[in-house]
Amino acid sequence: MAAEVPPDALGRRVSCGTDYGTVRYVGSVSRTAGIWLGVEWDDPQRGKHDGSYEGTQYFRCRHPKGGSFIRPNKANFGVDFLTAVKDRYGLNDKQDVQYGTGDTVVFGTKTVEFVGMDSVAEQQRQLNKLVDISVRECAVSHAGQEEEISRTCANMRHINLSKNLISSWETVIAIASQVQNLETLNVSENKMRFPSTSTSTSSAFSNLKILALNQTEITWAEVLLCAQGWPVLEELYLSSNNITVLERPDNVLQTLKLLDLSDNQLLDGNQLHLIAQLPRLEQLILRNTGISSIHFPDVGFGCKTKMFPSLKRLAINDNKISQWSSINELDKLPSLRALQCNNNPFMETEKNPETLIQLIIAKISQLEVLNNCEILPAERRGAELDYRKIFGKDWLEAGGHWNPEKNKPSEEFLAAHPRYPTLCLKYGAPEEGELKGRQPLTLKNQLLTLTIKCPEKPEQKPVEKKLPESMTIQKVKGLLYRLLKIPGSELKLSYESSKLEGKEVELDNDLKPLQFYSIESGDCVLVRW
Repeated sequence: MAAEVPPDALGRRVSCGTDYGTVRYVGSVSRTAGIWLGVEWDDPQRGKHDGSYEGTQYFRCRHPKGGSFIRPNKANFGVDFLTAVKDRYGLNDKQDVQYGTGDTVVFGTKTVEFVGMDSVAEQQRQLNKLVDISVRECAVSHAGQEEEISRTCANMRHINLSKNLISSWETVIAIASQVQNLETLNVSENKMRFPSTSTSTSSAFSNLKILALNQTEITWAEVLLCAQGWPVLEELYLSSNNITVLERPDNVLQTLKLLDLSDNQLLDGNQLHLIAQLPRLEQLILRNTGISSIHFPDVGFGCKTKMFPSLKRLAINDNKISQWSSINELDKLPSLRALQCNNNPFMETEKNPETLIQLIIAKISQLEVLNNCEILPAERRGAELDYRKIFGKDWLEAGGHWNPEKNKPSEEFLAAHPRYPTLCLKYGAPEEGELKGRQPLTLKNQLLTLTIKCPEKPEQKPVEKKLPESMTIQKVKGLLYRLLKIPGSELKLSYESSKLEGKEVELDNDLKPLQFYSIESGDCVLVRW
């Protein structure tokens, strides 16, 4: 007996085994008997042709081999939402409801105690208990009878409807409108049709806080149309949707705190300006979006942009950002605290990974977390001091000077190092002795042979070390931290001269090099904590 084809089969989503596709044709095919379904498969490997057969084009596919014909009895058009819920949770009348011993009834794998209740009433009670429901990959294609969901599952708040056979956004509204307190909805991996013109706003999503629409083929224009019905939405996930251009969201998405646009190839970084006025946006995920630069043109360096006023966490990893100028721009964001930026070409310009991290930290003043690692205050201080020294020679050559009246670095230098003047104000301009420390050590007399002692810890044996005379006290403390495992902030250093026995000189300025204190080979550095 031939399988019945639904009257609305055209455009419906179907599955066949583990493969998913969309019905593009229903009807006869030349020189064959009976009805066929022309299906465009999600995975082109499943197909055989582009919708044509023996010279006749029955339907069209995006991929030249993405389509094939199947008989209706091979296609699964899906089930209604409640059937899927009952099947998934072992609460279907037709299966898995069996009487246990004594006063228990078994629902699926769960045994529930009951006294004097028939199985139908008990099933109803169990469905009403469900708050968090997942029917992922359960072939849900439609809502079912009107109001049946609201009568049966009154307490649902979180629904996972991902990877089903939902063909249109109207079906999602039909399900959600029956769930009074719906807060979280995941309809990812359902390739569906969305409204292309403004429709009457439904109250189905009046309490919705989190919505996932990954891999649904939604466009940004369609997002903005649907968003009229999401008045309190806080998190929106839109990865892998081929979104290339954005538009300004006027009077919608104003409550949004998180937006995920990862795996959409945006036209360019300027697209971000169109969503920059979302007032509450705290987290923006732009992983693998193809952006090559970031720029906030409304203000110059040293000022904070009015764009993205609440943005705290930004992910730009796996992109094409090649210039450090984009990292400089991020310092303009007034609220930025956490950044993910791995796998961008600019990171290949510095071979030493530690130096790379220091440069990023020094360039973005308020950053607290970088690539999921917390930035400790001592690490920030070290990064900023090193940055100040590394580019000190460039600063001098560009017109920088220790005398404030003569300090006039070029615009080109300030564009490349916009935070440099701030770091000089914070720590003082780099001194000549510090800059010499950047030169390669070629002469042996530039190394000091020093004995390091811990006078209050006799169990710590004295250690002899060769240190460059240009090494700052802070760097010495860093070395001692690796030796003693005591944080540099807790260490107090002094030294005894081999020529002036009994006289101890305190090494009290972290920014000064050893040579500043006239330390010589043979002297003894004393460490206390």
